[in-house]
Amino acid sequence: MATTSTSKPPTTINDLPDVILSNIIAAISDSRSRNSTSLACRKFLVLERSTRLTLTLRGNTRDLFMLPTCFRSVTHLDLSLLSPWGHPLLSPRASRAHPDFARATEDDPDSTLIAHLLRHAFPSVHALTLYARDPHALRVLPAQWPQLKHVKLVRWHQRPQLLANGDEFNLLFQGVPLLSSLDLSTFYCWTDDIPIALESNPVVSRNLTLLNLMNASFSEGFKTDEIRVITQCCPNLTELKMACMFESRYIGFVGDEALVCISNNCPKLSVLHLADTSVLSNCRADPDDEGFTEDDAKFSVSTLIEVFSGLSLLEELVLDVCNNVRDSGPALEILNTKCPKLRSLKLGQFHGVSVPIESKLDGVALCQGLESLSIRNVGDLDDMGLIAIGRGCTRLAKFEIQSCKKITMRGMRTLASLLRKSLVDVRISCCKNLGASSSLKALEPIQERIQRLHIDCVWDSVEEIENLNGVEYGFDLNETNGGEASSHGAGFGDTFGTMDDDIMFNRNKRCKYDYDLNSVCTEDNGYGNGFGGRTWDQLQYLSLWIGVGDLLTPLADAGLQCCPNLEEIKIRVEGDCRKWSKPSERAFGLSTLSRYHNLVKMHLDCGDIIGYAHTAPSGQMDLSLWERFYLFGIGNLNLRELDYWPPQDRDVNQRSLSLPAAGLLQECIALRKLFIHGTAHEHFMMFLLRIPNLRDVQLREDYYPAPENDMSTEMRSDSLSRFEAALNRRQICD
Repeated sequence: MATTSTSKPPTTINDLPDVILSNIIAAISDSRSRNSTSLACRKFLVLERSTRLTLTLRGNTRDLFMLPTCFRSVTHLDLSLLSPWGHPLLSPRASRAHPDFARATEDDPDSTLIAHLLRHAFPSVHALTLYARDPHALRVLPAQWPQLKHVKLVRWHQRPQLLANGDEFNLLFQGVPLLSSLDLSTFYCWTDDIPIALESNPVVSRNLTLLNLMNASFSEGFKTDEIRVITQCCPNLTELKMACMFESRYIGFVGDEALVCISNNCPKLSVLHLADTSVLSNCRADPDDEGFTEDDAKFSVSTLIEVFSGLSLLEELVLDVCNNVRDSGPALEILNTKCPKLRSLKLGQFHGVSVPIESKLDGVALCQGLESLSIRNVGDLDDMGLIAIGRGCTRLAKFEIQSCKKITMRGMRTLASLLRKSLVDVRISCCKNLGASSSLKALEPIQERIQRLHIDCVWDSVEEIENLNGVEYGFDLNETNGGEASSHGAGFGDTFGTMDDDIMFNRNKRCKYDYDLNSVCTEDNGYGNGFGGRTWDQLQYLSLWIGVGDLLTPLADAGLQCCPNLEEIKIRVEGDCRKWSKPSERAFGLSTLSRYHNLVKMHLDCGDIIGYAHTAPSGQMDLSLWERFYLFGIGNLNLRELDYWPPQDRDVNQRSLSLPAAGLLQECIALRKLFIHGTAHEHFMMFLLRIPNLRDVQLREDYYPAPENDMSTEMRSDSLSRFEAALNRRQICD
């Protein structure tokens, strides 16, 4: 009797239960990967849409018929990047001339329709990011979601002058009574607006647990009286970030009283960031500066001890001030004992943070739970203090040092050796003795682990680094649990005893080693002799600062020859090109980055280059020629995403894409996303249509203050809409 065998179909991913499959799809974070997943089949489409929680809308406000209605589960909605960028989302032009602007637009039918369409498309939103150029958007839009708890407002344009203090925030607070998180870090407003609005809305103020006021647009920052009102109105804050006025020459400067108010009124704080407004400008300091200012900060170490004692829940602390905080070590030791949960610390202009005597740890070196540490302008920090930090803070994964003149490559290299099992993120900036080559040489002990790196492209020579004649440090690395150093659990002996032998000495030979930083720098530790053959296996993100007129071409010779996994690079160029007649070479050197084969994302920030936007004086180059210098060779890179900041002419507040820049950008044939942080003429933008796979382009004037004249040929919405329509008509191969 013949039998027929039937073979069972193979098991596929579609056979998984929907619950498991939805969890798998929900774990995908990359937007493009999620979009690709949704195209596999209808089942995947339904599951992807139902698990999408975050969405950023990038369409044009004219195309409301294309508003997606399939993302019903989205909880975090970003409306700050709609096109045309920076233009009012809801307010019609006619209502702008009305004497009572807010009342005139309250019942505007077009605005109401758009708001209702957004609520219908995204009914589950409880976190909203909104570009609010005028108050009408704050009146109409947030109120569509009564359950809204998190709001981030964005505005780079100037605040409307006719509004009374606090009116904008009153409109917002009245529409979202359950608000618990407010982010104003990129919202152009006045410091006077916020305390008045919080006092006028006590229910919302008491509900707030997160308040971000770290805004670079503030000219003076918050003063003592304003800080007192804000902290009294918001006693339940767990996260507070604030730009302050620490300069004592101003009336109401932040001193002892303001700091004590924060700790007394907001004892639940786990995140506290206080920074002077001068720090937020991000201007590079003078590397020759000794790190000390003429005046001292007007708060004492005893006040810091009182503040730290009242904030026992702190996990993240930033104190970045503009004047000297001397002898801060005792306060930082109290910080370690009173705030046991502290994991991230940033200090600016603090002195005495680490002054070890006879190998005894002190100051910040006793904060053994730290995972992230940033120090800026510490005038008395030397190599021994830095090494003490490496001995004590053994869990550091992120370390940033800025404007510390006494630090050398020897001290930085020893720190890297001590932290080679944990350190993956390093920023070295504006340190006189740490140029590009010396910084990379110092980080050799962790070059196989480091993932994120920032250095300054100050091209120090190999001869300067290899000349290691200098101070000798005569401690015994083999000493174990001896002396006062071991009393803190971080003596030299037990620290190096846990390290791999091939870092500090040859693994095939045992011998006695003195604590000589000169020998540390000159040994062959398996990473290649001298500057040849370096491989940075795990490096994924690289940030560079470079002065105007300098070249990028020495980067590989400085020590970054091979970065097989480098995916993203950020280059910031700063300086006044009006002091230069012309560059020394034809090109900046972007083509040298072609050695990094996985490099797909670039931030090229030329926004801090100052020059002549129009006709330059005789013997000078205007900004269009400087743009050609910096962008020449960019077409040789396989970039998929590019953020570009054109140089500026401050006299006319202009950052505009030039004709040479548009012509060079069109050579980036692999680009899919291009964001120009400035303006451009419409016919220059049409050059970009020659990029075959370009899918997303936007002009963003995201700098203070953004240009107000929207009817110029470079910014009018009709021009931008025509370009986007031409872009969307093209067929994209994938």
